[in-house]
Amino acid sequence: MRIQRLGVIDDAVVELSPGFTAVTGETGAGKTMVVTSLGLLLGGRADAGLVRIGAKAAVVEGRIAVDGDSPLAARVEEAGGELDEGALLISRTVSAEGRSRAHMGGRAVPVGLLSELGEELVAVHGQTDQQGLLRPARQREALDRYAGDAVAKPLAKYAAAHRRLRDVVAELEQLTTRARDRAQEAGLLRFGLEEIAAAEPRSGEDAELAAEAERLGHAEALASAATTAHTALLGNPEDPEGVDANALVAGARRALDAVRLHDPALASLADRLGEVGYLLSDVAGDLAGYADDLDADPLRLAAVEERRAVLSQLTRKYGESIDEVLAWAEQGAVRLNELEGDDDRIGELAAERDGLRAELGELAQALTDARTAAAERFAAAVTAELGELAMPHARVAVAVRQTEDAEGLEVGGRTVAFGASGVDEVELQLAPHPGAPARPIAKGASGGELSRVMLAVEVVFAGSDPVPTYLFDEVDAGVGGKAAVEVGRRLARLAKSAQVIVVTHLPQVAAFADRHLVVVKTDDGTVTRSGVQAMEGEDRVRELSRMLAGLEDSELGRAHAEELLEAARAPR
Repeated sequence: MRIQRLGVIDDAVVELSPGFTAVTGETGAGKTMVVTSLGLLLGGRADAGLVRIGAKAAVVEGRIAVDGDSPLAARVEEAGGELDEGALLISRTVSAEGRSRAHMGGRAVPVGLLSELGEELVAVHGQTDQQGLLRPARQREALDRYAGDAVAKPLAKYAAAHRRLRDVVAELEQLTTRARDRAQEAGLLRFGLEEIAAAEPRSGEDAELAAEAERLGHAEALASAATTAHTALLGNPEDPEGVDANALVAGARRALDAVRLHDPALASLADRLGEVGYLLSDVAGDLAGYADDLDADPLRLAAVEERRAVLSQLTRKYGESIDEVLAWAEQGAVRLNELEGDDDRIGELAAERDGLRAELGELAQALTDARTAAAERFAAAVTAELGELAMPHARVAVAVRQTEDAEGLEVGGRTVAFGASGVDEVELQLAPHPGAPARPIAKGASGGELSRVMLAVEVVFAGSDPVPTYLFDEVDAGVGGKAAVEVGRRLARLAKSAQVIVVTHLPQVAAFADRHLVVVKTDDGTVTRSGVQAMEGEDRVRELSRMLAGLEDSELGRAHAEELLEAARAPR
């Protein structure tokens, strides 16, 4: 990693080798910034307060070895990135204003993608994680991950059934709590449909009746106009001397017919006048028929207006027109069927709810059995680890229990509380010595014991993670003496199968490292490019002596440091 302008680090390069790397340094020298830098590379939360005062931005760049055939490499390719000779290049920039940018494999990517990849690259175990593992919910999650498929498979089935039960209960509650509203809605729909059915409206009937009413209301004027127009076209039989349009057109045609042989153009006009005459006769006939058919019956007009009043009642309530009223009736009939079918639906949902609760009870029992078996293995593994950490008489237990709840699930003949993860409450307990009762680790362990217990838990838990790198940030706090030596030895064993990075203040731990890095500040309080140094040979002895005695050149400290290194070289 290259770290620039982050906290006390101005510009430094940190080379993390395979095996066990220890990072040490004076208090405040910037050891924690190494952990913070790695966290930023892995998608951790950006904080403007991390940027060095006076700088515009902090930058962390990392080069991580990745197998080209691994799923991780495929995900990098999907994101548009590329590997560089078997390595993945990642960078993270945090501005002084708090803005953050991430790049991976040469491409800008969302920070969330770094978080997803980080979970597959590095398992972080630090003081914050320790506090997290004191919470029962976190302990259950840790146990589930340790158990693997033995718990994951029944948990997946349980979670799916629980989600369905939640949906069924929500729908059932909605239907039952809204029963009064649904009854009122159904009553209104039923009344409206009955009113429309009684009126028996036809599509477009309102428009037809409006036109007929208009016609009947002006029947006399319409008949008079039609008669007058008819007389103007064909004349009045009682007045043979009167002039009418048809006679005038006929006279005009006869005048043209007399000379049509002399000019084809005039003959064409004569033919057109003939057509006009035929058209006038047709219109006159239609006018006569219209006048004869016109109904001026006041009883019919009254019937039309009465029918229009009935239809108007419907259009005031259910739509602007009869067509809209009929559409409302169609939709209302569908909705009424739904409402009337809710009672059947309530019965179906209640039956499904009861079936799901029975199924969940069986799945919860299987989940409890799997967790109980895993808890025994987990407790035995952690107890064994404590033996390696100078707590040979301590015993760890993992309690898997349930809480009675009258509204809960019936599991194994008991009614217990349940949730999305089952019915189990998981609690990590410690009996520090024979005869002592097992108590929750937060209450049953001293500070030093708690650190060792949590380290043992994390080492055991880390063994169930398929990640290649483990980062331990001062989880050895509160540990010293022989216990500290055992902590170092245990971490060295873990480093045989994975890359292990430990930020520590204990020389007993650092002595077991395959690579020892020291963070050193300059006189102005910054860590420069040369501020992260790899300690080897005499330099490493001097650093361990400083950590032991506070004096780099103390003969007693140097002798103790050499003894520590010699013990660390012994078979692990």
